[in-house]
Amino acid sequence: MEFLQFHPTGMVWPPSVRGILVTESVRGEGGILTNSLGERFMFKYIPDVFKDKYADNEEEADRWYTDQDNNRRPPELLPRDEVARAINSEVKAGRGTEHGGVFLDVSKRISAEIIKKRLPSMWHQFYELAGVDITKEAMEVGPTCHYVMGGVDVEPDNAAAIGVPGLFAAGEVAGGMHGSNRLGGNSLSDLLVFGRRAGMGAAEYVKSNGDNPVSQSTIDAASARIEAPFKRSGGENPYALHQELQEVTHNLVGIIRTKSELDEAIVKIADIRRRSANVTVAGDRKFNPGFHLAFDLDNMLLVAESTAKSAVLREESRGGHTRDDFPGMNSQWRQVNHIASFDGVQVTVQKKALPVLPKELFDLFDPHELEKYMTPEEMSKGGSI
Repeated sequence: MEFLQFHPTGMVWPPSVRGILVTESVRGEGGILTNSLGERFMFKYIPDVFKDKYADNEEEADRWYTDQDNNRRPPELLPRDEVARAINSEVKAGRGTEHGGVFLDVSKRISAEIIKKRLPSMWHQFYELAGVDITKEAMEVGPTCHYVMGGVDVEPDNAAAIGVPGLFAAGEVAGGMHGSNRLGGNSLSDLLVFGRRAGMGAAEYVKSNGDNPVSQSTIDAASARIEAPFKRSGGENPYALHQELQEVTHNLVGIIRTKSELDEAIVKIADIRRRSANVTVAGDRKFNPGFHLAFDLDNMLLVAESTAKSAVLREESRGGHTRDDFPGMNSQWRQVNHIASFDGVQVTVQKKALPVLPKELFDLFDPHELEKYMTPEEMSKGGSI
């Protein structure tokens, strides 16, 4: 659960649209990233493993758009996690915008007519939601949580949840398919393959289990839990708790992590969980977003606590998990998976050994493509330790 993928460009202002995705097509069409000093900063953040593919100067980066055969790619097109970390570093260093992002500008490279033709949804999104005309001015953007590589622990053949009979999960709900970092576009194939397996597995499970009537006491208990927020008075506001949880995870369990911040997050999440047991909702159950949010908080807290506790245990940086106090990959963690469980009070995280990577699978990859995700020791042993 510690492996989260942050999309580098989401809207940051106004607050009502914070986090809404800004498509990578903007950078693909020539959008450049600059900080509050006007510096095109991505050239400072090209990892060694990518230096043969990405330009280290503006002249070559700009030439790539008209001559891709003879020039390296602009660093704005580095993998998502690299760009997100770079933006985060600029903001933390005090070179961000007034609202905590950076500038993304496509207006200096292509005309207004082409922008509206090739990026119509982005033009409309910023014009309507932020009052920004991207054909004339820069956008304010910042990293936004995009994908969770973790999820329900399932059997690979039938997508059955391990330890929870009758639960089947696929896609982003399930964990493990994408390792420490998902490649863009792979979610669709994941859904198609494992969605089918989950459906077939669920059908077989139903056939083999017959009738399983639910007791009246179970129904009554569920009903009482649903109605409880309406019967309390003077309790916690679900919107306030949600916003507080967002701030805690954004500030302390974000792109770049440290033990001290993660420990602080765990304490604050526990406090929010305690207070959420006394959440109060006004009105009735008909179209009541506050009522829905009151129950969503349980799941949000479960994910937040699982992520923070898994992240503080993994003392390395790998894929979508970056520890400022443990900046490199550590081969000792290569075969370690974290399994989080909830006892109704708190989350407990345990280590689980990963299966050895089959040699025939390792041999399918270009070694150069694996260098970013494996240590030299792991590479020498075929991806496993």
